[in-house]
Formats: sequence, structure tokens, C-alpha cells
Amino acid sequence: YELNSESSRRKRPNKQSQVFIPDCETSEYTQAKQDRTSTNDPMSPSQPPHLIKQRFIDQRGVWDDDWEALLKLNPAYLEAYLTIQDVSQRQNRLSPKVQEFIYIAVAACTTHIHAPGIRAHVKAAFAAGATADEIMEVVGLTYLVGIHTVTLGAPLLLELMAEEGIQGAGAFQIDEERQRIKDSFIKRRGFWTDTWNPLLQLDPNFFEAYVDFSSLPAKTGVLEPKVRELVTCAFDAATTHLYGRGTKIHMRNALKLGATPGEIMEMLEITSLMGIDGVTIAAPLVLEQLGSKGGNADSGVAASLATTTDDTFIKGAGTSG
Repeated sequence: YELNSESSRRKRPNKQSQVFIPDCETSEYTQAKQDRTSTNDPMSPSQPPHLIKQRFIDQRGVWDDDWEALLKLNPAYLEAYLTIQDVSQRQNRLSPKVQEFIYIAVAACTTHIHAPGIRAHVKAAFAAGATADEIMEVVGLTYLVGIHTVTLGAPLLLELMAEEGIQGAGAFQIDEERQRIKDSFIKRRGFWTDTWNPLLQLDPNFFEAYVDFSSLPAKTGVLEPKVRELVTCAFDAATTHLYGRGTKIHMRNALKLGATPGEIMEMLEITSLMGIDGVTIAAPLVLEQLGSKGGNADSGVAASLATTTDDTFIKGAGTSG
């Protein structure tokens, strides 16, 4: 996870430019791709491991044992990941602070709860100029993912009630009280979708409480409305949730509030990087098991670690992993 302070990030292109095209002669992406394809060894990085580590630190501002383990086991993989991470952010479609908000929301969401990521990106957000109130609003928004249990289940309940002939499953007739609650939602949240109708029909009291709770961020005004929608869209679209209906709703809201397609694509690309979290958790465990073998270098990884001459690698991975 990266600490995106201005001192640790490469110079960004002009914010006014919505399209960033890397120089084909100097792009790290192009050069790394050429270097990797020029060798028959897919495990061979284009740079020595110590330079990959330095690139990581220059680009992301931090280094820890999880990344060290990945570097030792597969430097080419880490190098390739650094490239895709860099490409997702270098176009400056979102500010560094908003980028960190996306990372925090995805890591903190109850479908992921990745503590190392939360810690790293909260630190990075502060370095990028965020306030505690802004960060807490981002974290607080992730509660909204829980309501999807109700929006999923309420329509199913109505279907079953109709199948079983249970009273109350007929055509939704909105009464004066339910209309008041619906109007309140629209006024406070700025939109309405038929997704809410089953909940409003079955339990208007719970829905009104949800309206009050979910409207708190709009009352404080800590985050720009567009940013709130991007953050909400991120944890709806996250690999651990993949809630298509919510993603589309909040994507539309963001567009109406002035978000560009480029900004939304950057949000999605940053969100997709959560896939690396399983790798960084597993890599130290692989080294741990290599160490427990007491020097047994049966695997190709252990053998490659044992024979490398670069100090960044483990010498004899089986004994010092």
C-alpha cells in the first residue's frame, strides 16, 4: 500500500488534461513490457530486485515485510504490479487525496476489512491533506453496504408472500405516511430508485430510520457530493461485493454531479487493485513455510532464492526465510 505524499510521488500532469498519453520512448510501462518480452524467462524482472524495491519506495512511499516477501519470492510479479498500479493513478484524473479515500473505503468495507490497507491509506490520506472528519466520513459511508441485505431480501419476501397467499404482498399502494418518508429520502439523498419500494412497503419505520442515518454525510457537508458518490460506488463495485445495481445508481449520481468518465474509470481501476491483498498476505506465509523446511530447496522458488547473488534476496531461503 502506498503513502501518496507529494514528496513520494512522481510529478503529475496538468489537472486540466483529462487524457494522459505516456511518452512511448520513456514510458516505464513500455520499457518494462519490452524488457520482459525479450527474455524467455517469465520470472525474470527487467530490473535487479534492489531497483524494483527503490522504485516501489519512490512511487509509493513505504516498504514493509509483506512487500519484502513478495520481492524475494517473485520480483517480476511485483514489478508488473507496480506498473499497473502506477498506470491506474498517474493520469491525475482524481486528486491524491480522493485516490486515498477510494483505497480506504475498499479496505474498510465490511466485505473486505483489510487492516494493513486501512492503516497505510489513512496515513497516506493525512499526508495528502485529508482531515480526520473527511476520513471518518469515508469510513462511515461503508456502513451503507449493509442495507443491501435488506434490498436483496425484501423483494424475495414479497414474492414468497404472494406465492403462499400471505396478505400484504399485493400491488404497492403508497399511503400518506409512506409518501412523506419517500419525499424525505429524495430531498436528503437527491435520488430515488424502485429498489426502495419493497422496503418502504414492508417496514416504513425501519426505512425512515435508514433515511435519517444515511443522510448524515449530506448534512455535514464534509465531503464534496461527487466524492461521496465515487466512494460509495467503489465499495459497491469492489471484487468482494460486486453489487451491480448500486454501482450503476451511484455511478449515475456521480456523473450528474460532474464526475467525468475518466474519474469514474480511475475509481474502478484503483478499486480493482484490492486483488493484491491476498498476495501480500500469502507471500510471508510462503516464506515462513520455506523456512520450516530447514533448507529443503525442492521448489523452484527456493532454489532460485538460494542461488541469487542479489542482496535483496534471501540467501538459502530454506534456512533464513
